[in-house]
Amino acid sequence: MTTTISQVHGRRIWDSRARPTVEVDVTLAGGVLGRAIAPAGASTGTGEALDLRDGGEAFGGYDVRTAVEHVNGEIANRLQGRDAADQRAIDQLLVEIDGTPNKSRLGGNAIVATSMAVLQAAAAANHLPLWRYLQGNEPAKLPLPEIQIFGGGAHADRRVDIQDFMVICPTAGSFAEALDHTAEVYRAAGRLLKARGLLQGVADEGGYWPAFESNEQALELLCQAIAAAGFGLGTEVAISLDVAAAQFGAGGRYRLARDGRDFGSDELTALLLGWIDRYPILSIEDPFAPDDETGFRQLMDAVGERVQIVGDDLLVSDVARVQAAAAKRLCNAALIKPNQAGTVSEAKAALDAARAAGMATIASARSGESEDVTIAHLAVGWAAGQIKVGSIARGERTAKWNEILRIEAAISAAVFSNDLAFLADTGRGGPRPAASRKQDQP
Repeated sequence: MTTTISQVHGRRIWDSRARPTVEVDVTLAGGVLGRAIAPAGASTGTGEALDLRDGGEAFGGYDVRTAVEHVNGEIANRLQGRDAADQRAIDQLLVEIDGTPNKSRLGGNAIVATSMAVLQAAAAANHLPLWRYLQGNEPAKLPLPEIQIFGGGAHADRRVDIQDFMVICPTAGSFAEALDHTAEVYRAAGRLLKARGLLQGVADEGGYWPAFESNEQALELLCQAIAAAGFGLGTEVAISLDVAAAQFGAGGRYRLARDGRDFGSDELTALLLGWIDRYPILSIEDPFAPDDETGFRQLMDAVGERVQIVGDDLLVSDVARVQAAAAKRLCNAALIKPNQAGTVSEAKAALDAARAAGMATIASARSGESEDVTIAHLAVGWAAGQIKVGSIARGERTAKWNEILRIEAAISAAVFSNDLAFLADTGRGGPRPAASRKQDQP
């Protein structure tokens, strides 16, 4: 077995938004190949690694020919002869070659695709699937999925302000069961939207693109879909929100365009607390803009023991930001995105920092995705506890879910994460018995 890198090759391919992206092949001296594709976000946080785009008129300025040239030039030259088994050294070299704080010279897309491809090659050289290569001697732990039902915000032309209306199944007995429950809710939601003339299509991440008149209408219909699918609200199936507040506010001021209302931090806190009281919400991501520490702290003080408050734009998968947020008690969970950090090693360091601070961790894909399933393996191999990759529709989403199903089938003694089961135990409505479920009612 040899893990010496003999060749690095980049190519320009396509993501789920019909935009070019970067794919990298890393070939080892023994002929083993590792391959990875860079994802891309629509709502990006200040401080995350920046994709390098060509600008100009072609493809709306999103072309990546320069980033691919960097892979085939500087990056390939510097990585040839290096040891793919030393991921930290490879990633540190990529950071040094780029020489900018946000990876903007070579491009975060060129760097993260290379970093993930190196990791894939090292696992293949050891004749191991990536999740097992990462797992080492630790027990296998499958993540709890958070799955989008309705898309909004930057993912659906801001038809509603809240970016993701998701469901989670905190008391499911397996990953497969959590997907089964979610698929029934997704089907029920589609029937309800169609019956009421509210269905406009599919959003970027595969969730429904609805014609709601208010943000709260989405919560109401999602609860109706859960009940129509026959599941207990808040116990068998609960709600997770990605507010993505940085998309509609800053400096402690917010504008919910769909509701026609302006808010300060105190008023937005009150709105969210009202929703938590009325609906089975167990997790809220980015409830405030990253510069609004007052809002985060107020919400954490009010519900931090019974609701998961997730930092994404607040943390941008950065160790220092994770540690600062933990010290200030701004959130109790961290979203981890490899392309946000820029390299696999930096993403893992952020996850470790969150875990050391007592935070829950969520491995996350992006709205611009592909058939690459690296994030599924990272979620299992790192025992992230939770995973978020979009909806249960569209191939770039189901590729990840299906990969974890394969992993689950391959593990004889896997532990399915119940990170949020203690929150479900607080219960806002009990489960219905299976015999009372009416799966096909509109």
